[in-house]
Amino acid sequence: MAVHRRSMLTVLQIAFPLAPVWAGAVGGAEQMLHLLDAALVAAGHRSIVVACAGSRVAGELVEMPAPPLRLSEREKETAWTATRNAIATVLGGTRIDLVHVHGIDFPRYLPPAGVPTLATLHLPLSWYPKSIFTLDIRLNCVSETQRRGGGAAAAGLPVVPNGIALDGFSLARKRGYALALGRICPEKGFHLALDAARRAGVPLALAGQVFPYPAHERYFRDEIAPRLDRKRRFLGPLDPARRRRLLAGARCLLVPSEVAETSSLVAMEALASGTPVVAFRRGALPEIVEDGRTGFLVDNVEEMAAAIERCRGLSPAACRAVAEARFSAASTTRGYLRLYEEIAGTSPIVRSTGVPSLKSAIVTEPTAISNR
Repeated sequence: MAVHRRSMLTVLQIAFPLAPVWAGAVGGAEQMLHLLDAALVAAGHRSIVVACAGSRVAGELVEMPAPPLRLSEREKETAWTATRNAIATVLGGTRIDLVHVHGIDFPRYLPPAGVPTLATLHLPLSWYPKSIFTLDIRLNCVSETQRRGGGAAAAGLPVVPNGIALDGFSLARKRGYALALGRICPEKGFHLALDAARRAGVPLALAGQVFPYPAHERYFRDEIAPRLDRKRRFLGPLDPARRRRLLAGARCLLVPSEVAETSSLVAMEALASGTPVVAFRRGALPEIVEDGRTGFLVDNVEEMAAAIERCRGLSPAACRAVAEARFSAASTTRGYLRLYEEIAGTSPIVRSTGVPSLKSAIVTEPTAISNR
């Protein structure tokens, strides 16, 4: 008997509970969730997002409590409980085709067995418990490098590369400063970017958020603050408009990550702005940066400092052309929609049990459901 597939999907996306989802989010997982939510709505599908207060989405927001000022294990447990309650409430009252989870802590709040679920692995596979490969859910990677790093357990996983909304970025006159953007934490290695800029004798603008984890605050206090001066400045978090202006005007973007990055949205954004990228040769960064054409791959601070000057000889137009050819949001969203349709087509649909509609559901104090 032929099976009729509904043209409209209803996708429940679950954010990492302690970071808001919006266009200016610092984390790559939050940025990708924001992009997919907008793409689902634009394509005529229904998108429901469970995320903390401060999130702004195109679909329907199931708003969780705001992150606490101090992040401890107790606060994490509270957030996981609230997320489990939110998922149960939505599943109880709404017909869902699949659940898509994004946080590294997703095993703490998976939906019940039998609910079709996809988990995007945004971070290095070694950071997840090995048990994720035995769960009855679908997994996907964000780069070929990431998948290869998972060995045999990850060999069969699909790869949907990250992408960006290219029309949000444009070329502009270059100024003399280098730029570094991201979460201010030890693994991002921004102290090395400051050292490279000082060695090269160029100004550096460092922007990003220091999340209230003790290790992150200690890193800023001990490694970042002592390296700041009149030419090496910390700007804090940026709104999207200022982020775009700084990316367009920079001589280059520095990506001194000390871990194997699975992708780099900020590097893609820089290239879309016509700005070359100087990055450590780690993880998936060689998949993004074309050495000698759209930037340089380096192995230490000394090489990074030398590459800052060499970026003057690279073409902003070539950087933009590569971004248009390889890093479009349209390509990413097509990949996810194909994956969604495959999962929804082979998995049972979760049907409403007669609980009141989503609009009237109460998840947990002080939770609300809204469009943002």
